[in-house]
Amino acid sequence: MYVLELAGQDDEFAAYEAEHAASDVSPLAPGLVTARGLSEQFDHLAYTHRASELIGRGVPTVADARAILSAATIDREGSVAVRAVDVRSTTGIDTQEVERTLGAELVDRGFEVDLDDPDHELRALFSGGENGTCALGWLAAETNRGFGEHTPTDRPFFQPGSMDPMLARALANIAGARPGATVLDPMCGTGGILIEAGLAGADVVGVDVQEKMARGSRENLADALDGGFEVIRGDGGRLPLSDDAVDTVVFDAPYGRQSKIEGDLGELVSDALREARRVGSRCVVVGDKPWAQPAHNAGWTTEAVFDRRVHRSLTRYIVVLRT
Repeated sequence: MYVLELAGQDDEFAAYEAEHAASDVSPLAPGLVTARGLSEQFDHLAYTHRASELIGRGVPTVADARAILSAATIDREGSVAVRAVDVRSTTGIDTQEVERTLGAELVDRGFEVDLDDPDHELRALFSGGENGTCALGWLAAETNRGFGEHTPTDRPFFQPGSMDPMLARALANIAGARPGATVLDPMCGTGGILIEAGLAGADVVGVDVQEKMARGSRENLADALDGGFEVIRGDGGRLPLSDDAVDTVVFDAPYGRQSKIEGDLGELVSDALREARRVGSRCVVVGDKPWAQPAHNAGWTTEAVFDRRVHRSLTRYIVVLRT
């Protein structure tokens, strides 16, 4: 059993993303979930920081943390360090006292403490709220936070409104980006989602009706990826692709008031959803309104819907679809 430390503030969305790289994900407390196993894709998760092999859990107090450790069998050798976390500052626990107390317990059991480069790291996670808990575990895996280093403004081609890489990575993961998969974005814009899908190991295909955007997306993908991509100028509602050409489709639909497209937005997205159904078996669509009904009309089944408030005048809706 593992305990996962979530990123951001939307635990439901973070846990759903984690399900695509871990098995039997279940809520534990604010900012924490448990999982039975981890896949090789865990490293690519956006809204999970770490996974630790769970030793035990109890109420969020120093005394309970020490009792959990005292009762645990420790089958490890080498140096150790203790890291205590007050998750989202919800408990007011004295993390330094926790680290001293648990460190002393480990020393009493014959371990050497090395704070700089330990062989093993014991994480003591304290989360408050109605389901407050203390969870102790040995650090097993950390996600690669590199996507935060390549911001949209650093790319060769940039346009205002480009999606945050962290959300783009999560969407790619939810869509099913992984080695051996082909991911299509039929409205690829500057290529942000495709970059993250490619970094997660997938082959990616981008389509955009504007030559400027297709060319810019191609530049960005060439800068970020070592091959495994193709960008085509084309209409997302009439894709230049054969049936079942890709594994999964993910796109950020134009937003009503900000869109510069011609024609009816609803018709455009409906056409794109019908084409996505023709070429793939899974789809994630994002927009400033939930597109679940047009997706149903196009033959999709809704798997999940999330709404994420961006600011006072914009809420993003994420609809996950399957055949």
